[in-house]
Amino acid sequence: MDIDPSIYKTLLESTKAIPWKIDWKTLTFTYIGPQIEELLGWSPESWVGAQDWADRMHPEDREETFNFCVSQSQAGVDHEADYRALTKDGGYVWIRDVVHVVRKDGEVEALVGFMFDISERKKTEEKLITLQKELEELSFKDGLTGIANRRLFDSIMEIEWGNARRNCQPLSVIMLDIDFFKPYNDHYGHLKGDDTLKLVAQSLASAATRSRDFVGRYGGEEFVLVLSETDEKAALKIAERCRNLVAQLQIPHQGSPLAHLTASLGVGTAIPGADSSMAEFLDAVDKQLYRAKHLGRNRVESAPASLAPTSVSHAGLIR
Repeated sequence: MDIDPSIYKTLLESTKAIPWKIDWKTLTFTYIGPQIEELLGWSPESWVGAQDWADRMHPEDREETFNFCVSQSQAGVDHEADYRALTKDGGYVWIRDVVHVVRKDGEVEALVGFMFDISERKKTEEKLITLQKELEELSFKDGLTGIANRRLFDSIMEIEWGNARRNCQPLSVIMLDIDFFKPYNDHYGHLKGDDTLKLVAQSLASAATRSRDFVGRYGGEEFVLVLSETDEKAALKIAERCRNLVAQLQIPHQGSPLAHLTASLGVGTAIPGADSSMAEFLDAVDKQLYRAKHLGRNRVESAPASLAPTSVSHAGLIR
């Protein structure tokens, strides 16, 4: 039984998807559904050729989308493209174009397809991407102080250790622990202790002057700095700066012999070799931190530069 072509047309024009057809030889529209005017504001008659389609595309999407669709069409490959289409009032709507290539005698004769409004889907995707980024940031951020947490330190340390080994450059780590912090919490209360940790974190963040310098909370009242391409002399200078920054906060501490908050620091510098152990290096830095504690606190102690090939120059690395 033959079906009246008008029925097909009625069915096509009753859907939310917008049907269209382009003659390949002339690159002109031979048909576009009337739904296009409701969605974008442009009348069907205004869609004369492929250039109208390209011109009514967001400038950021135009070249890539146009080139992709043309190359796929020339190759006779069905394809899909997402882009922002310009509305008559100057706004943009996210469109997904699903394109079928019609061939005749082995040659491309026409393109037929459907345009779908995917704006809501894109909004949902963008919300999910934003949420995912926020969750990732939260997963690497210390909930109390707002600086990086131990998880991010572990990741950064792996990266910087690998970079230092490949490039034969020094890598320095500073570990800092607030002196007599348990008595501080016991005397002033945990809320005051939390406020103090925040202040210390902010001060340490200001000590890191390069974008690649890392400052994080290692755990409890302990903090860590990772300084790429930084030799022992420069690292000691930064550690002393950190010690002074904590002291300059002038936070009263009745449980300390100095009567104000101080910190002890351990410093280590290494140029990792192929067989060097990152865990052993960090353990050596940690030992220097507790050496500083043992020797009276409010001081900086450092391990001798280790794992460093004697042929490597440190020139230009002092900050």
